[in-house]
Amino acid sequence: MITAEGLGKRYGDKIAVDGISFTVRQGSVTGFLGPNGAGKSTTMRMIVGLDRPTTGRVTINGKDYRQLTSPLTEVGALLDAKAVHIGRSARNHLRALAATHGIPNSRVDEVIDITGIGSVARKRAGGFSLGMGQRLGIAAALLGDPHTLILDEPVNGLDPEGVRWVREFVRHAASEGRTVLLSSHLMSEMSQTADHVIVLGRGRVLADAPLSDLVRAWTTARVHVRSPRAAELADAVAGRDVEVVTTDQFTLDVTGLPASRIGDIAAERGIAVHELTPTSGSLEDAYLALTGDAVEYRTRAVPQTDAALEGALA
Repeated sequence: MITAEGLGKRYGDKIAVDGISFTVRQGSVTGFLGPNGAGKSTTMRMIVGLDRPTTGRVTINGKDYRQLTSPLTEVGALLDAKAVHIGRSARNHLRALAATHGIPNSRVDEVIDITGIGSVARKRAGGFSLGMGQRLGIAAALLGDPHTLILDEPVNGLDPEGVRWVREFVRHAASEGRTVLLSSHLMSEMSQTADHVIVLGRGRVLADAPLSDLVRAWTTARVHVRSPRAAELADAVAGRDVEVVTTDQFTLDVTGLPASRIGDIAAERGIAVHELTPTSGSLEDAYLALTGDAVEYRTRAVPQTDAALEGALA
């Protein structure tokens, strides 16, 4: 378990992390989200002792990271896949790490096999692609078979097979009772992987909740309806706290009524319904709604129509 209490980090006049508190529990995958500059990487660095907190504290199973007698066997971290000796082979890089903790070479061979880097294990790590470097970084994090995993953007640069493997691996690790903290900007991937989500913005915790609760609280459920008598059905379902948007003469989007009730109303009036599809918001929708005011580096909106695009390029 990872516990942060009033954790803060200041660099001169800049506050990177502003007195945050949270708990990452064992047995589940906790997603760590936030815009660039939100303080995620700084927080992860403080967890593993690479940065010293200005205020507060963070512990792993009740201990400061610096107090751990055998860090690699207790915490596996991937914070920077490029943090390798570029002149060493992947195998020798892992053997050097293993030697610091008395981990046998047989375990090195195991993590090489687990992460799928056997074919390049004897090649120098400095020549690795981004994806292969990520696999090596994950292998290093797994070397001590730790109970706690901290992975910062582990799927960055991986091919689809690698992305799927990371997803399945962290889910399996959590099912074994391990503590997993996972950072990613890929909302679609996080929505398939995380059980719980912590969202940072400008150094503060914006949300700390089960993923399903977060999506429910920050998005709106709608029902997509198609009917040859859409206008009549729109009048029939209209009411207080019900919003009906007509997209064309046969299609409605209804907010505020469940699909079952809309179907009942249509049946009572003999109105044929050709489609009745409930739609819910996504993690991406919830994330964008939640962090809209916390984006430090804001981009220019992309033109949405061909005419606007032509005007922008003129």
